[in-house]
Amino acid sequence: MKKDYLICIDGKMEQDGDSDHIQLKTRGGFVFKDGNFFITYEESQTTGYAGCTTTVKIAQDSSRVAMLRYGPAASQLIIEKGVRHVCHYETGTGALTLGVAADEICCELTLSGGQATFSYTLDSGTQEISRNIVTITVTK
Repeated sequence: MKKDYLICIDGKMEQDGDSDHIQLKTRGGFVFKDGNFFITYEESQTTGYAGCTTTVKIAQDSSRVAMLRYGPAASQLIIEKGVRHVCHYETGTGALTLGVAADEICCELTLSGGQATFSYTLDSGTQEISRNIVTITVTK
């Protein structure tokens, strides 16, 4: 994988009235294919998923985001407007099955980079666990 792009991920999690904020800056790949943008980067010790590679697939029409992590802690989250998906999420200490529903998806990416923002809720089937807001900025 060519690491020609700077990938900045800004994440906020809201849970039980509290919020937590993380930022990650890394080098990675960025391509456009078949109506989707693909952002790929290697995880590190900092994220807790060393040895994994993450790909974020964002539909150009802002309808869907897929966050796919490959490696020892594989996970898949599908965020799609109007659809609640049941997804597999590996935490490193065990696997979870979570419901994922999109609040909003906004793709302002172009062939040279840009920004995408999406928010979604995670649930355990019976109750909401958290609301998550993610902004990814890609620059050459």
